[in-house]
Amino acid sequence: MTDAASSRPLPAKIDLADPRWYLNRELSLLEFQRRVLAQSIDASMPLLERLRFLTICSNNLDEFFEIREAGIREQLTQGAPKLGAAQIAPSELLRRIASVAQYLVAEQYRVLNDVLLPALEKEGVRLLRPAAWSKPQREWAHRFFREEVLPVLTPVGLDPAHPFPRILNKSLNMILELDGADAFGRSARLAVVQAPRSLPRLFRVPGGVAEKPHDFVLLSSLIQGHVAELFPGMKVKSCHEFRVTRDSDLWVDEEEVDDLMAALKGELTRRNFGIAMRLEVTADCPQSTINFLLEQFRLPIESVYRVNGPVNLHRLGAIYDAVERPELKFPPFVPSVAPRVQRAESLFEVLRGGDLLIHTPYESFAPVVDFAMQAAADPEVLAIKQTLYRTGSDSPLADALIRAARAGKEVTAVVELRARFDEAANIDLATRLQDAGARVVYGIVGFKTHAKMLLVVRREGGQLRRYAHLGTGNYHTRTARTYTDWSLLTAHEEVTEDVHFLFQQLTGLGKVAKLKQLVQSPFGLQERLVALIGREAEEAKAGRPAAIVAKLNALTDPVIMQALLKASQAGVAIDLIVRGMCSLRPGIPGISEKIRVRSIVGRFLEHSRIALFHAAGEEQVFLSSADWMERNLLRRVETFFPVLDKALKQRVIGEGLKPYLADSAQAFELQPDGTYVRATPGRGKPKAAQSWLLDHVGR
Repeated sequence: MTDAASSRPLPAKIDLADPRWYLNRELSLLEFQRRVLAQSIDASMPLLERLRFLTICSNNLDEFFEIREAGIREQLTQGAPKLGAAQIAPSELLRRIASVAQYLVAEQYRVLNDVLLPALEKEGVRLLRPAAWSKPQREWAHRFFREEVLPVLTPVGLDPAHPFPRILNKSLNMILELDGADAFGRSARLAVVQAPRSLPRLFRVPGGVAEKPHDFVLLSSLIQGHVAELFPGMKVKSCHEFRVTRDSDLWVDEEEVDDLMAALKGELTRRNFGIAMRLEVTADCPQSTINFLLEQFRLPIESVYRVNGPVNLHRLGAIYDAVERPELKFPPFVPSVAPRVQRAESLFEVLRGGDLLIHTPYESFAPVVDFAMQAAADPEVLAIKQTLYRTGSDSPLADALIRAARAGKEVTAVVELRARFDEAANIDLATRLQDAGARVVYGIVGFKTHAKMLLVVRREGGQLRRYAHLGTGNYHTRTARTYTDWSLLTAHEEVTEDVHFLFQQLTGLGKVAKLKQLVQSPFGLQERLVALIGREAEEAKAGRPAAIVAKLNALTDPVIMQALLKASQAGVAIDLIVRGMCSLRPGIPGISEKIRVRSIVGRFLEHSRIALFHAAGEEQVFLSSADWMERNLLRRVETFFPVLDKALKQRVIGEGLKPYLADSAQAFELQPDGTYVRATPGRGKPKAAQSWLLDHVGR
């Protein structure tokens, strides 16, 4: 390790809670944003995909300030001494975050201006600024502004009768410095123009005016190019974009409210006006104007981010959708469907013949949708129960539940209203389900229901039989095309019985059920993981082979990390594939030298959770909805379920783990100091796990 604190000699007795062995989770999350941003400068990526990665990084940073930074500032206010396993004081952590975030923002605009926009222009895709408009373009822009933009603008001159307006979270705004007096003799020095949310942020320049196949103009450019028309007779001395990012985490005291849905509805209206966290302004904005804005938002100078371009790069994502250039995007592919599914008349028939495993997006998510739709239409199905965390506003799965309820079936939906940034959609979904006659519950007070379960009860030959779906991802048909996840469809008696007990627990009252195959949080999952890790450590101590491979979105739970350190010291070979936050430092001699951590960033978002334990040669494989984080293991309802079929178990290993451990094209390896280094291919050709899976699983 490179930092001085970690290079001190190891004590005779190692304290596993020593903060030297751990990384801060927020700083680790920012390191993930570096890896996302790195895709935008990767010349092996199609050009429009590189632009898309840039916008994803921008959007991720927005959420970081809305949620992560907001949480740290709250802890600072409450006087928290030190945070997380790495034990960093909130004030010091905020300083480090600002340093990394400032770099990331500056790098985003450097990549945009110096790399992507010039490359796009060579391909006939241009973002036209007012200074570069030709005469025909200026005439079109002026006409378009007067007809389509000006009628919905409301300029606000700041004076005692017109105080500084309320600024929506992440909205586009202009602040102007004016000179002169208006018709009433007022001589307000400053004014604000807020861009209406009803207008798109990007417009295509029409044919006959455009000089390239794909010329675009930003709404901000249209406003800035004609802003003087909003203040006739006044001199506009300067006009600068600004944008404020606010605390967007919702807080509801669930034990004090009578109606969670009504309480969340009330909070949603306030989300857009939370406490300010960050101020973005154009690079040439005068310091006096910045100081004025800081005063309005009650922000320190450290919260200012000067940007060399539009204040919201995420809006440039519209270019990706507007430009039909297949050669500048990832090639399309058709997900495969298992032959046994294609041949069968119903999925119930398929599952009576054995478990079905689906690896999305390489395989189609359609069988999961068909499972719900067939259950809704089948007269022999008596009941359907499903957890809904994120489903999308037009979910066919939700439609299936509604049809089933209207057909008189017993339908139970556990809708997680508190799924962050999906609260409004889930409230709407819950209302639609209730109106159709479904029984809707919101899970357990104080515990988010994050488990992905679907249970069908069907009458067969005079007896009732259960069928279930368990997944690592959400019931969202759109993200199923871009997120890597696993779905298990089964009629296994013990598994489906466990799922039944879990639904009873979510909707009713009673003691924790003793499950036969599944493990759940918050009851026992953390302990089970520690036991599984500990068993490998005992095997290694006895001189027998021992290994752990896990694929996760995040690793931050102190108890699990300490168990992994013990296993490493015992000699267990541990490979961790962690997409985002990882608070465990690998490769420290005598501490974590047997632990290797890598992250894969590519075309698809790596979302699946897999755990493989050598288990004295038996190779136990588990899939889960839970990351190895305190919130998932202690404050959420999650599932951790085994892959029991031997062939399917080998398939998970062969598709879900081995290609990622061999990846030398899209993999980044975590170093002991917390930085990530891109994996190198050595002498052979670079291997990309996602490309290999597209060739061997998808078609």
